[in-house]
Parts: sequence; C-alpha cells; structure tokens
Amino acid sequence: METDTKYAVIATGGKQYRVEEGQQLMVELLGHSKSDSDLRLRPVLLVEAGEVLATPEELVDVTVTARVLGRGKGPKIRGFTYKNKSNQRRRWGHRQHYDQIEILEISRG
Repeated sequence: METDTKYAVIATGGKQYRVEEGQQLMVELLGHSKSDSDLRLRPVLLVEAGEVLATPEELVDVTVTARVLGRGKGPKIRGFTYKNKSNQRRRWGHRQHYDQIEILEISRG
C-alpha cells in the first residue's frame, strides 16, 4: 500500500465514489442550476498518508470541495416488455442526466 496517496470516498446520489484532488467524474444531478458553482460533498472515508478515518467523529472536520462543470447525459437505454398470447406490449426508454464535477480539495479541518 502506498503511503503518500490521499483520497476520499464520498456519498452522493445514493452511490459512493472514490475521489482524488483534480479528478473529474459524472454524478447524478445535484440540484445546482449554475455551472462553476462550488459545493461540499459528504465524505464517508478518508485515507491520507496511510491513516484511515472512517467514523463520523473522525470525519467531522473533513471537507471535500467540488466544482460543477456542466451537465451531460448517459447512454440511451431501451426496453421492451411483452406478454405472450395477450397482445400486451410496451416499449420504453430512459436516458439519465448527470452533473460533471471536478474535485478541487480534500481538507482536514
């Protein structure tokens, strides 16, 4: 295990992501209408210089700051349901919307 790495695990949109400073990733919509707005994300875990912080008491002073870069869409998902012998068919589609964020800083109080 490398001792000079620094990363955090954040929770957003019902999912958890492992992030490092400078990383860009797509997450579910955050509710911010403006691009270039900064926000704080909730850390679940922090690893810094071989030290692991995971309990809520240890993570009180930890902040993960990110910037919203823009919006995007995921791939189109197409589905089809069918019931035999009853002439029941249904086609449906879905395309998930995402916010693209960049992790600016992971800091300890």
